[in-house]
Amino acid sequence: MKKFIESFLSVWKIEELKNRILITLGFLLVYRFGAQVPLPGIDITKLENLATQTDKGIGWLIDVFTGGAFSQASVFALGIMPYISASIVVQLMGIAIPYLQKLQKEGESGRKKMNQITRWLTIGITLVQGPGYIYNLYRTLPADAFLLGFNSFGFLFSSVIILTTGTVFAMWLGEKITDKGIGNGISLLIMAGILARMPQAFIQEFSSVVTNNNGGPMLIVLEIIVWLLVIIACILMVMAVRKIPVQYARRSISGDLEQDLMGGDRQFIPLKLNASGVMPIIFAQAIMFIPAAVAGLSQSETAQSISTRFQNIFGWEYNLLFALLIVIFTYFYTAITVPTNKMADDLKRSGGFIPGVKPGVETADFLDKIMSLITFPGSLFLALLAVFPAIVVSIMGVQSQWALFFGGTSLLIMVGVVIDTVQQINSYLLNKHYDGLMKSGKNRKAIA
Repeated sequence: MKKFIESFLSVWKIEELKNRILITLGFLLVYRFGAQVPLPGIDITKLENLATQTDKGIGWLIDVFTGGAFSQASVFALGIMPYISASIVVQLMGIAIPYLQKLQKEGESGRKKMNQITRWLTIGITLVQGPGYIYNLYRTLPADAFLLGFNSFGFLFSSVIILTTGTVFAMWLGEKITDKGIGNGISLLIMAGILARMPQAFIQEFSSVVTNNNGGPMLIVLEIIVWLLVIIACILMVMAVRKIPVQYARRSISGDLEQDLMGGDRQFIPLKLNASGVMPIIFAQAIMFIPAAVAGLSQSETAQSISTRFQNIFGWEYNLLFALLIVIFTYFYTAITVPTNKMADDLKRSGGFIPGVKPGVETADFLDKIMSLITFPGSLFLALLAVFPAIVVSIMGVQSQWALFFGGTSLLIMVGVVIDTVQQINSYLLNKHYDGLMKSGKNRKAIA
């Protein structure tokens, strides 16, 4: 513990790192402040119905990712989610559109053009989602909640512009955190929104269990222990890799390659157990909105039954289909994001090879086979983690809002962002110290 405290204090001894952390915290405060600013023309005392709509189920999931801005009719009500949607669309389009494939191979210049395309697409998505959000306000809030008049075109037009501006500003904040802060700007904004809802969810659970005597203090302790165990399992999944040994041929002083297996440099290729990250869950959740939405268009008894079942995110029908979609999307997303053919070509050009496997096509097939084998248990674990909130609700009787922090997208995002942020900070520390956040090693003088 003493070593950790000393390493943490050393962060503030590095001027550049300290400034980046303070800039990041400042931008996050601006984002959280904006989430509390309501749309002009909305009476904030009339938002009870909107809060009730987002108190559980899918509405609560959306509200979590916007940090409560969705339920408060805030200027950041759409949050950063349109940008996430645009990024996913551009990434998927890069598989089929030759122009985007070309940009992906152009390095930094291509990345800038891809980012510009993503920004414009974000604006387009927001202009579509904005009227949908306002229409939801019309359906949910009473007429006297609209100070400019119910169904007023002026309110609709101005609100869509403000919502679009809010999303663009949130996108700008995320990019500035990435450039000027400690990185992972967009992910940090999402995590800030998720963490903003956690205290309220825990207080409600604590009040239900302890204050109302629905299990007592021992039950809340048990819930915390289970929650910590799930976090540990999530960290292990995120960090787990399969190391594929690689042999590099040694170069002689004259520059000739010596194919000496004993003299070459030995390294490895780390293939992640969960190479797709949280994206399969996001894809699956997007698909899970469709059955309830389509069934809601019909007034038949069967359609209404389907709509009700798929609006209950803790029901077995919802979670069974949800888990199946996650497994499918895990394989799909891993296939498009892990370029085994490119890895094999790069390995061959650099003079490396996997012992016992011929360079080129056989290496690509070998890597693809390994990825398929490790993706299967990874996808099952990801699916289990996604449906675990429903399990704790049915077995332990945990309240729905607190249960959603036991797994799914919320927990994966928090764990992934924290790990990436720690690695970013550690990279700065290692430039000044041998130990930094490491467990052992000796400090050296700071580089001027």
